[in-house]
Amino acid sequence: MPAPESNIAPEAKTAPWRPFTTVAIVTELDGRYLLVEERIDGALVLNQPAGHLEHGETLVAAARREAREETGWDIEPTALLGIFQFNRPRSVHSYLRFTFAASAHGPLNGATLDPDIHAVHWLSYDDLCAARPRHRSPMVQRSVDAARDGPRYPLDMLSFLTDS
Repeated sequence: MPAPESNIAPEAKTAPWRPFTTVAIVTELDGRYLLVEERIDGALVLNQPAGHLEHGETLVAAARREAREETGWDIEPTALLGIFQFNRPRSVHSYLRFTFAASAHGPLNGATLDPDIHAVHWLSYDDLCAARPRHRSPMVQRSVDAARDGPRYPLDMLSFLTDS
């Protein structure tokens, strides 16, 4: 379904569309979900550990790296939860987000957090829902709901191909 016309920034109508490819992880441990608090446009917002896919990196490796950089935890993706497309309202920024379920194996010794991360939180589902006005985007809640109620897809459905 195409985006509503009012949701598209004027400059996006003429520029080639290139979504940012991002990865995110949803980690639940003892009934709490791992979230990061980061400053975006001057406001502190909540998000899953997430970030951009880097050149030459697999989606799973990117998810593992971003989770470790942003939380200081040893995180291992276990399943694909979904692929979400988000077009930021009245903006040229669009995101294609691969969201993974992941297990937590404990904090990493000597880990230094990404400088953009203000804090790391483990929130109950109720606390996460109550904080919805502080979510970075609708993908935060949607990703946790997918982890709770949706299907999980095996990681081997993702293929990394090279030209060799």
